Amino acid sequence: MTPHIPENTTAGAPAADTTPHITVEGFDSQVPVVIDLDAPRDGVPLVIETQSGLERCAAAIAAGTGPAGVDAERASGFRYGQRAFLVQIRREGSGTWLIDPEPFENLSIINDALQGVEWILHAASQDLPCLLELGMWPDRLFDTELAARLAGLPRVGLAAVIEQLLGFGLAKEHSAADWSTRPLPEPWLRYAALDVEVLTELREELIELLQADGKLEYAEQEFAAILAAGVAPPRVDPWRKTSGLHQIRDRRQLAAVREMWLERDSLAQKRDVAPGRLIPDSALVSAAKAMPSTVPQLLGTKGFHGRAAQREAPRWLRCIAAARDLEDLPPLHLPTNAPPPPRVWSDRDPEAAARLSTARPLLQEKAEELNLPVENLLTPDYLRRVAWRPPSGITEETVAAELRALGAREWQIGVVAPLLTDAFLNPQPLPAKETKATAVPE
Repeated sequence: MTPHIPENTTAGAPAADTTPHITVEGFDSQVPVVIDLDAPRDGVPLVIETQSGLERCAAAIAAGTGPAGVDAERASGFRYGQRAFLVQIRREGSGTWLIDPEPFENLSIINDALQGVEWILHAASQDLPCLLELGMWPDRLFDTELAARLAGLPRVGLAAVIEQLLGFGLAKEHSAADWSTRPLPEPWLRYAALDVEVLTELREELIELLQADGKLEYAEQEFAAILAAGVAPPRVDPWRKTSGLHQIRDRRQLAAVREMWLERDSLAQKRDVAPGRLIPDSALVSAAKAMPSTVPQLLGTKGFHGRAAQREAPRWLRCIAAARDLEDLPPLHLPTNAPPPPRVWSDRDPEAAARLSTARPLLQEKAEELNLPVENLLTPDYLRRVAWRPPSGITEETVAAELRALGAREWQIGVVAPLLTDAFLNPQPLPAKETKATAVPE
């Protein structure tokens, strides 16, 4: 298998006798010594930012053939939310297009141009939400990151997969840049274009790998599940994701975190800035633990810092004061139907602990046999849930039904249901707990 080499990267290509081999579990592929992929084959495209340009782009994409490589760049850590500030698309026959979404209400015209076309994305779950905000959603999907996991590749980042399968070196130095910058620097645009430059070739290599291992059907089911699931709804009480919240043991302090988080979120949205750039989560937790009542006390709180710490100090102090006066305090923990942490199972339910400890090595062994990560064989949460509360009347059919209800794909159910059934019917005894010798005073 010879990877496609862009016209502007042929110089310096290695001689055939220097070509090393990369073997992926029964798949032996000659991959050239790494060639830096430093310029798009057609040059760096101009950024589309006018309606006439968008219409021209849509027409060209619609006239192309085959799947389309799609990517999006966000300004995570800089701007509020996770919206896309650049969308990249490449399709055979239409070339590469870079679109600035900011001037447009949406990109539905591009979505219409891609009707029925398979989209190739890397780690699709990261980009699909921001693309949906623009009115874009694929009818068919190929996720190169997920495909690489199922194929058993040791590294699954885009640059690593391209290097392993195509022999190209792809720089990632601008991945964490502020993509809301305008105008976007030319090196950033070059980087953005290269992100979709070889996605079609990469898809072909991954399909061949998956077919060789009999796992292409696995991948197709996974891709379909991503599309069927859509974008997750907003979290209930998103403020509970505050980093370091576990340090809070008092409900009033917890209310203070909530009040400051909500105020920070509102201010961040108004200013279109990432909330953490105003004051970090650690500052919210520090202030809540101290519960200061004056501005000097707040500013003197160890750990309370950030761009808006001093300037907006009265704002944060009002939040703390509001929490201090509340009568209806938030609970420390929300009710959940999730199983407890496995570390306490042996005390709470030894039989469930035995089921889990018996099933885990069986799944690990099967994952190694199939050459894929065990978490892709079965979502760990699904395993914990079915082991904690298995179906009444354990059979392969009832275990399969439980897994299906949780969201497991049919290929996963076919592989793991027999293993779990055997583990649940024949659990191995838990190892005896080690007891610490008690010192006897002389």
